[in-house]
Amino acid sequence: MKSTDFATLLSRYFTRYLPNERGSSPQTIDSYRNAFILYLEYMESIWGIKPENLSVKDYTRESILGFLKWLEGERGNSVTTRNYRLAAMKGFVHYLKYEFPDYMEEYQRILGIPLKKAEQKEISYMKTEGIELLVHQIDVNATNGLRDYVMILILYTTGVRVSELINIKVKDISLTEPYTIRIHGKGNKGRYVPLMKTAVPHIKQYLSYMHYDMEARYEEYLFKNHMNTQFTRQGINYVLKKYGAKARNKNKELIPADLTAHKMRHTTAMELLTSGVDLMYIRDLLGHSSVMTTEVYARTDAKLKRKAIEAASKEILPQEEASWDTNTNLKEWLKSFNKR
Repeated sequence: MKSTDFATLLSRYFTRYLPNERGSSPQTIDSYRNAFILYLEYMESIWGIKPENLSVKDYTRESILGFLKWLEGERGNSVTTRNYRLAAMKGFVHYLKYEFPDYMEEYQRILGIPLKKAEQKEISYMKTEGIELLVHQIDVNATNGLRDYVMILILYTTGVRVSELINIKVKDISLTEPYTIRIHGKGNKGRYVPLMKTAVPHIKQYLSYMHYDMEARYEEYLFKNHMNTQFTRQGINYVLKKYGAKARNKNKELIPADLTAHKMRHTTAMELLTSGVDLMYIRDLLGHSSVMTTEVYARTDAKLKRKAIEAASKEILPQEEASWDTNTNLKEWLKSFNKR
């Protein structure tokens, strides 16, 4: 057995299997790539095995359990991040089972590593007043001001993920009734999301300003950064934080310090729920695979209602808890892989 079998198989996994056979999105491939960069770092620093010497026989349940413990203890990763890394490790095992079945018993032991249950955090979102304050910080006449306004408008009115926002192309916008955007979701699942009529004039203005109303530009990304290339998720969050900081200077109670695109998504979902929209429709709008994922917003809404009832009854009832609540350089190759 060659000592480079791990590198060879991992290379095929990323260049052939994930993009071609599994049809994995660039975001998934990038996430898995980062997981293996960290795994190689762990194996070298803790086990003393350099990436170029790593063999499939070293890819064991014990090494992966140690890696997961290292992520939480040494790197301070959350349970959620730990579980994402484990999913990447298991994904490679499913590939190895067919391409290199020599260690099938060990593969089964790896697949038996359980996910760690994360403590359910309370959803953080903004109220309508916060959204209004945020968008009022945007000067649509400034450089990129109209772009930023439309970007935040679409985030708020559709609840799309940041990865979905940056992948919207001009051709995905339909400005004939019913107004819609085609969203390219997780696992290459597409869905159509309605556009609010009040948003359409601003989108039309942006398309005209950018000359996106020409058929020759329909394949281009709707939003581009200062380098005239596709936005990254970090770029979108930078734009949000920029206007969020301005808004917080005026009223820090309305704008969270850690404002992100995902908080905008939570805000959209909570506003729909409190407006009486059925969970099934919210699920379809957000692109959740199961309504169970969407139910977290209903639980948050129930908590808010309970707090309101408790606050209203504070003066006439004694305070108590609610009773219902009890290659040669594999690491460098991975770093350079899939970079745009």
